[in-house]
Amino acid sequence: MISAKEQLRIITKGTLRVVDEEELLRKLERSVATGQPLRIKLGLDPSAPDIHIGHAVVLRKLRQMQMLGHEVTIIIGDFTGRIGDPTGKAKGRVALSDETVRENAETYCEQIFKVLDRDHTTVRFNSEWLAKLTFEEVLRLASSTTVARLLERDDFERRFEAQVPIGLHEFFYPLMQAYDSVELHSDIELGGTDQTFNILMGRNLMRAMNMEPQVALFVPILEGLDGVEKMSKSLGNYIGVNEPAEVMYKKVMEVPDALILRYFELATDEHPDAINAIRCRLEEGANPRDIKRELARTITNLYHAPDEVDAAVNFYDAAFSRKEIPENIPVLPVGSDVVTLVDAVPLLVANGFVKSKGEFIRLVRQGGVQRDGERIEELSLTEPLAAETVLRIGKKIFARLTHPPMVE
Repeated sequence: MISAKEQLRIITKGTLRVVDEEELLRKLERSVATGQPLRIKLGLDPSAPDIHIGHAVVLRKLRQMQMLGHEVTIIIGDFTGRIGDPTGKAKGRVALSDETVRENAETYCEQIFKVLDRDHTTVRFNSEWLAKLTFEEVLRLASSTTVARLLERDDFERRFEAQVPIGLHEFFYPLMQAYDSVELHSDIELGGTDQTFNILMGRNLMRAMNMEPQVALFVPILEGLDGVEKMSKSLGNYIGVNEPAEVMYKKVMEVPDALILRYFELATDEHPDAINAIRCRLEEGANPRDIKRELARTITNLYHAPDEVDAAVNFYDAAFSRKEIPENIPVLPVGSDVVTLVDAVPLLVANGFVKSKGEFIRLVRQGGVQRDGERIEELSLTEPLAAETVLRIGKKIFARLTHPPMVE
């Protein structure tokens, strides 16, 4: 079995804060001595089920702990979802319906098992225990904290000072999340920094109930492809866990050089020693592009089969390194009424190859559109299409237009 200190190195790699690291080491030492795995908890708010590798940072950390032999429990907050997590919200949230919560939970599970080991993961809904609490038990739970303590939360404090209403039920969200830890007897709870108050509330409640408190492990927020803002679908700087291998590989190659090590730390399962070796290579003058190719292959390999990864590398090399036309590009059949490239633009927009006709024209004027490997000018948009035409739109998008031969 891996020693407790070595496990501590792996578990704390890339983490932002551990409360408390000495407690974590003691738990790991006991686990090694007894052979009893630690109970790791992650709570999910089932309101946004479409995840990217920024969301997956915490899942990757859970997977690393599974590889060390520990057990993971995912808590789907179906009961707490009826309130909605008030974290970071300027006003109260509309409660989710049971049907929506269940649908989102199913979608979540489909995605999290792209990362987690299904055989060492338990998925539970917190309605199993929260729905059974009596009113007396709820009052006893409420007595474990104070209104002043709850108002220390930034979002509650801002709303209170701004005289924005705070529903009494919203105060129960962190208490209910904390009770999940009591129910599971969790040893470690993970979360982002936005969950600091909720997770530390779990430690406090466990102490109040004369239980050994859980260790709180906080993971940082991963920056997106722009290198500035956090990864977000709304900002378009994300890498989705369900994206095709060639898209994922290409997007990782767009990661700024300054974030190569950070992506290795947060978005892969590489050992700390391997990451230190990469750090040394960069400091000694290795070409960041070569290291980034390793990063792209490593990340893509976490979510796709080896043959898909190889195909993605070949696609990237052909399209972006050798400037060739890749073989496996999307085919867009066009009807006989589409005579020129201008006629085909609405189809390109409708199928997501370009956002709008205006954007397409702008790219053409900037020299950013190629037809069969040659840059085209605005005047050539009215030239007849051949039976088959390969378009390259910008640096990323390829489309093969298949057109029936024109009748003389």
